[in-house]
Amino acid sequence: MTADDRHERREPANPWLWAYDGYDADTQGLRESLCTLGNGVFATRGALAESTADGVHYPGTYLAGVYNRLATELAGRTVENESLVNAPNWLVLRVVADDGTPFDVEHCTVLDHHVELDMRRALLVRRSRLAHPDGRVLDLTERRLVRLRDRHVAALATTLHPEGWSGTVVVHSALDGTVRNAGVARYAELDDDHLVHVGAGGTADPEGISLEVETSASHIRIAEAARTRVLVAGAAVDVARTTVERERYVGQDLTVPLDPDAPVTIEKVVALCTSRDDGIAAPRLAAEQWALEMAGSFDEVAERHIVSWRHAWDRSRITVVGADARTQAVLNLHLLHLLQTVSKNTTELDAGVPARGLHGEAYRGHIFWDELFIFPFLNWRVPELTRSLLRYRARRLDMARHLARGAGRLGAMYPWQSGSDGREETQTMHLNPASGHWLPDASHLQRHVDIAVAYNVWAYWQVTHDLEFMRFWGAEMLLEIARFWASATTYDAVRDRYDICGVMGPDEYHEGYPWRDEPGLDNNAYTNVMAVWCIERAFDALDALPPHRAAELREKLGIDGAELDRWGDISRKMTVCFLDDGVIAQFAGYDQLAELDWADYTERYGNIGRLDRILEA
Repeated sequence: MTADDRHERREPANPWLWAYDGYDADTQGLRESLCTLGNGVFATRGALAESTADGVHYPGTYLAGVYNRLATELAGRTVENESLVNAPNWLVLRVVADDGTPFDVEHCTVLDHHVELDMRRALLVRRSRLAHPDGRVLDLTERRLVRLRDRHVAALATTLHPEGWSGTVVVHSALDGTVRNAGVARYAELDDDHLVHVGAGGTADPEGISLEVETSASHIRIAEAARTRVLVAGAAVDVARTTVERERYVGQDLTVPLDPDAPVTIEKVVALCTSRDDGIAAPRLAAEQWALEMAGSFDEVAERHIVSWRHAWDRSRITVVGADARTQAVLNLHLLHLLQTVSKNTTELDAGVPARGLHGEAYRGHIFWDELFIFPFLNWRVPELTRSLLRYRARRLDMARHLARGAGRLGAMYPWQSGSDGREETQTMHLNPASGHWLPDASHLQRHVDIAVAYNVWAYWQVTHDLEFMRFWGAEMLLEIARFWASATTYDAVRDRYDICGVMGPDEYHEGYPWRDEPGLDNNAYTNVMAVWCIERAFDALDALPPHRAAELREKLGIDGAELDRWGDISRKMTVCFLDDGVIAQFAGYDQLAELDWADYTERYGNIGRLDRILEA
C-alpha cells in the first residue's frame, strides 16, 4: 500500500462502514464533516479529541435553534449577522508523555491511523499508532457517540496501550468554552466570539467537572458537565487529579500509569443542557445530574444508544436492490446524517432545518428552503417530525406577515434566510473579496421560499390527513401565502394576463437585467407557475376544512368573496413566457441575454463556481 493509498477513503466492503486509512491534513476538514455525530438536538464534528481549531482541525458542536447575533464594523459598514453558535468543545482529551510531548498526530510520527464510522450504530471509532520522538509507541483507540435516546448525553472511551514500555502519562480532559465561530474562511473578518463566562469548576463528585456559558446577545445558557473515569480491565481505578480552571474553560489533569500488559481506558461521559430545554430547573445542575448520576458508564450509554439506532433504522432504512456496497454505503451515509440532524428529539424543539445541517458554520446555520428535499422522506417514515418542523414555520407566521407588509404586500412572506425569530437574515450588501467592493445582495428576492413552505404543508397533508394541523396552522399558512402571491401580481389589461416582477428564481446567477438598475427578474417561470399552484392549494385547504372552521378562518383573515374571485382569475391568467422554439423561458427577456464564453473563463480562472464575483471584479 502506498502512502497516497493510506490517506484515502477505503472503498467499503460493508455498506454500513465509512472508513479512512492514514492521516491526511489536507482532507481532515471533510472527514470531520462526514464523521459528525448527532441526535437532532446537538451534533459534534468528527474532529480528533486532542485537536484545536488550527486550520487543519475544527472541533465544533452545534445545538439546533441556538443562535446569537453579532455586529462587526467592516470596511466602513456595520455588518450584523445571526449565527448558529459553536458550543463549548466537550471532546477535549489529550495524552501527554512524561517529557511534555503530546501523543498526537502533530507531535508524533503517525505509524497507523484509521477512522471508521459505523453507520448502523452511529459510532465513530479511531485507532492511531503514534511514535514519540524517543521511539516509544502508543496504540490509541477511541470510541465515540452522541446518544440518540437521551438527547443531552455524549460519550467517548479511549484505550491506551503502550507497546513494550511502561511509564506515566498525563491525560487532560476538559470542557472548552473559549471556542469561536471560526470555521468558515470567508467570515474571518467578522466578529465570531459568541459566548461569555458564567461559571466553571469541579463538582462534588471528584470525577466531575462542569462549565456554563451564555450567548452574548440571545442570552441562552449552555452548560456542559463531564465525568472522566480511568479503567483497567473494566474496573475503575483511582488516580491523582488536578482541576484546571480559567474563564470559559475547565479541565482535569489525570496522572495515569501505563503498562503494556494492562491497557488503560479513559472514559468520558458528557451531558449538554441549555436554558431552552424543557423539564430542567437550571442548565448546569441538569448537566451535572445527567453526566454524574443518570447517564451511566460508557458501555451502558452505548448499549442503549445502539438499541435506539436499531429502532431508527427499522423505520428509515432504504435498500437499493442490486446496488454495490459503495452505492449502498453512500445512501446510508446520507440517511445517517439526515437522521442525526433531525430526529424524534427534534419534535420537542422550536427549530428548523439548517441548509448545512448541524455539521458546521456554512450559511451561518440559517434555514433556507432545504427542508423541501427531506420532508418527502420524513412524511412517510416519521411524519410527527415533519409536523414539528412545519410548526417552526407556523410560529413565525406573524413575522412573515410583517415582512410582507414591509415589502408592500399582503399575506405572509417567509424570509429567504431564517434563524431564531423568522426575520430576514439575508444581507442586503456583501463584500466581494475579489474586488474589495460592497455590492447589493439581491438573494432576498428569492420569494420561492414561500412556495416551498406551502408545498411542504400540502405534501404533509396529503400523506397524513392531519386535520388538527390543517385546522389550526396549515390552512392559515396556505391562505396567507396565496394572499401574498396574489398581492405580488400586477394585471396587464392589454394582454389580459397577470405578471410577477422583481423576483429572483432558483437560478441565483440571474438576479437582474443588464439594462435595468434595480434587481429582480420578471415572470420567472418557476415562480409564476408555483404561485398559481399555491393559490389552488389554498382553495383546496378551505375545502378540506369543516365548513364552520373554513368560515372562522376567512373571517379571522378578512378574506371575502371578491378576494377569492381575484385569486381564481389570477390562477387562470398568469403569464408564462416561451422561447421561439416552444421551450419555456426561464424568465422574461432570457433570450435577450448574451451567451458567456464558458471555455475562456474556465481557462482563465479555473474554478468558476463564484462566477458572479469574478465578473464583478
